[in-house]
Amino acid sequence: QVQLVESGGGSVQAGGSLRLSCTAHGITTNNCGMAWDRQAAGKPREWVSAISTDGYTTYAGSVKGRFTISKDKAKDTVYLQMNSLKPEDTGTYSCRTFNCPYAAWGQGTQVTVSS
Repeated sequence: QVQLVESGGGSVQAGGSLRLSCTAHGITTNNCGMAWDRQAAGKPREWVSAISTDGYTTYAGSVKGRFTISKDKAKDTVYLQMNSLKPEDTGTYSCRTFNCPYAAWGQGTQVTVSS
């Protein structure tokens, strides 16, 4: 069964940091682009960051300079290092594949940032 599993979410104060992980089960994502999205309560899902198969990274303007996406191919895991967190970063963060032979996405991990 193809599955992506996120972890690393939690509750932090503004200015704090968290590192999210997204690990593939049942597939390899090493030939896929990977992206992180987030969704705050009552708001539409928004794209946060992406990393292509050749390591090219992109970020939404709201997180650029604070978040870093990376990929450990040996562990088939994508990370999202989040620094200088703000209350508006609160939401459910999920990972997914793109430009990939198969579509896969995770259930998400909750991030709550208090002021």
